[in-house]
Amino acid sequence: MKFGISTFVTDEGIAPGALARAIEERGFDSLFIAEHTHIPLSRKSPWPGGAELPRKYYRSLDPFVTLTAAAAATERLLLGTGVALVVERDPIITAKEVASLDLVSGGRMIFGIGVGWNREEMENHGTDPRTRGKLMNERIEAMIEIWTNDEAEFHGHYVDFDPIAAWPKPMQKPYPPIYVGGGRQAFDRIAEFGDAWLPNRMSPGKLEPMLGKLREVAGRDVPVTVYGASSELEDVEAYARLDVERVLLGLPTLPEAETLDHLDSLARVVAATR
Repeated sequence: MKFGISTFVTDEGIAPGALARAIEERGFDSLFIAEHTHIPLSRKSPWPGGAELPRKYYRSLDPFVTLTAAAAATERLLLGTGVALVVERDPIITAKEVASLDLVSGGRMIFGIGVGWNREEMENHGTDPRTRGKLMNERIEAMIEIWTNDEAEFHGHYVDFDPIAAWPKPMQKPYPPIYVGGGRQAFDRIAEFGDAWLPNRMSPGKLEPMLGKLREVAGRDVPVTVYGASSELEDVEAYARLDVERVLLGLPTLPEAETLDHLDSLARVVAATR
């Protein structure tokens, strides 16, 4: 089983380059970071994690800028969005950002995607929350068209463009792996174009009964990377028994010195499982 780090990068915590170097130096294989363009102050949408939304949600940096800084500071670290909120993103611009990051990183990009939970945030981007799943599917399909064709063209209900030229193309072929976030509702999407499932903060006990259904819907074995995974040793060992491909241990958003201490603690957890 592989081990990576999942976190929010903000203007109040460790800088992206220093964070990425520290993660790579401690032997973790990947860094996945969250995205929120903004947080509507109405706070009508309940946060799935509890009552009060943590401060880091309000202050998160742009993921592609952050991961580019991380790429420049590292040599091997895989760079993932966890997750990019595709329903809030123009697909042509996002296709270019993904391809550009994959190119400048030497083919280390992982495109983690999700529909998100904050309905007011989506609405501020012109997205109807009721149709966000269908919108995301079309946007991903359009991006794949852009990545894989010199004369890309797409005509759907939500995305529509005549032939375009758009470079660079991704270094990874045919395009960077797509990790699909979400629960059971994401399985059809994984079956269509997902390379892996990226469940969020899912315990081994909740994960286990869903794996069989995932294989059934997808018609194949699907690699699983758990975002925000528990760092309790018994949970990490349970993930391994379920043949989880990777766990992304959750890292709090802290200043540099405290972050490094926390990374050392997580590295000790990993060492104890080997």
